Amino acid sequence: MKKTTIASLTVAFVLISLFSCNQGPKNIKGDNDNSISKEDKVYEWRGENRKGIYNESGLLKAWPEAGPELVWEYEGIGNGYGSPVFTPDKMYILGEVDSLAYLFAFDLNGTLLWKKDFGKEWVKNYNGSRSTPTIVGDLIYVTSGLGNVYCLDRNSGEKIWSVDMINDLHGTYPLFGYSESVIVEDEKVFCTPGGKDTNVVALDRFSGEILWISKGAGERPGYNSPQIIKLNDRNVLVNFTAYQLMGHDTKTGELLWVHNQDNIPVDKRQPGNGDTHSNTIIYDDGFIYYAAGDGNCGVKLELSNDGKSIKEVWRNPDFDSYMGGIVKIGDHLYGCGSAKREIKSINAGSGEIENILKVGSGAVIAADNMLYYYNFKGEVMLITSNPLNMEVVGKFRIDKGANEHFAHPVINDGKMYVRHGNVIQAFYLKG
Repeated sequence: MKKTTIASLTVAFVLISLFSCNQGPKNIKGDNDNSISKEDKVYEWRGENRKGIYNESGLLKAWPEAGPELVWEYEGIGNGYGSPVFTPDKMYILGEVDSLAYLFAFDLNGTLLWKKDFGKEWVKNYNGSRSTPTIVGDLIYVTSGLGNVYCLDRNSGEKIWSVDMINDLHGTYPLFGYSESVIVEDEKVFCTPGGKDTNVVALDRFSGEILWISKGAGERPGYNSPQIIKLNDRNVLVNFTAYQLMGHDTKTGELLWVHNQDNIPVDKRQPGNGDTHSNTIIYDDGFIYYAAGDGNCGVKLELSNDGKSIKEVWRNPDFDSYMGGIVKIGDHLYGCGSAKREIKSINAGSGEIENILKVGSGAVIAADNMLYYYNFKGEVMLITSNPLNMEVVGKFRIDKGANEHFAHPVINDGKMYVRHGNVIQAFYLKG
């Protein structure tokens, strides 16, 4: 029997996709408009536009000695490191229980409404969920550490479709499992299987059918949740694989450019060596900013007006965050260091570090012109965002839950939500 190659399977995928596209994508709304309407707002990883900045006001500018008031807590969301995501009336979060992946739905008072298992979850190392659900309208998109992408009904958790990035898309496992929070645009949902020929894939988000496939850099994923940059001529999907930052045309799948992480020689590239790039990039006013502590560290790139090319502006090896996220407030970036365990303010124009606080490595978000920092020791801090003189003005410790303190906190409707393994807690941030 003739052996079927990945390349031939890719051709078959493309032909099937083209046929599917000619038939028109399936639209559960029953109309022909696949654009995302204002009513179908996207709720996703690190808040609006994935920037880690939450549109809140009237929050406390300092905390009591014991920290902000604990409003509610829930123990039993399973193992995991993924953050919650909020709609106007519900909270959703992923967790692993007895090797199964679960989606949990809560009301905003912390009452569990339902939970639904949707397959196996990653338990080889750092057991548990890795990603945050993405919600559009009545559909919710989730990814397991085993690489299964599911579209579920967000009101019941019932499966609408699923795609296995290993068996269906011939992807490659990263050492610690898939960690991507998938991103959507109009009728498309994008994922990164990391296969040699099926590196980045666009799926019809209503049916799961393949719309396009890119060979990309032909390497395994880099634990990254992508970003979409919207330009006049095109939209650009930007994400990391193991040693490359890539830009794809979201409509056609054309690979526009790559930015090599050149700290690891090609002959020494192997799983676990220089391939951990978990921070979503930030795009602002023509420039891409990223922090890849396992790669080029802090970098600013200029993106051409047509999105087809990039030019490096600066690089700072001391801005070496692996997975704590970065935020941009005004003309400064904020993020943690890894070799030096501290939070840093970085001048976005020059790339110079202008201030540090020795508060450990951790995850950073922002709201109401303040920084919220959850370090890997379990300490939660409120920090002023004065780039020349950051100051801790509140601090408390998360003392419930288990395993590593890796989940990014989330702010919604005046409350901060912190997940530590099997436990999630909600803290009131107003006076």
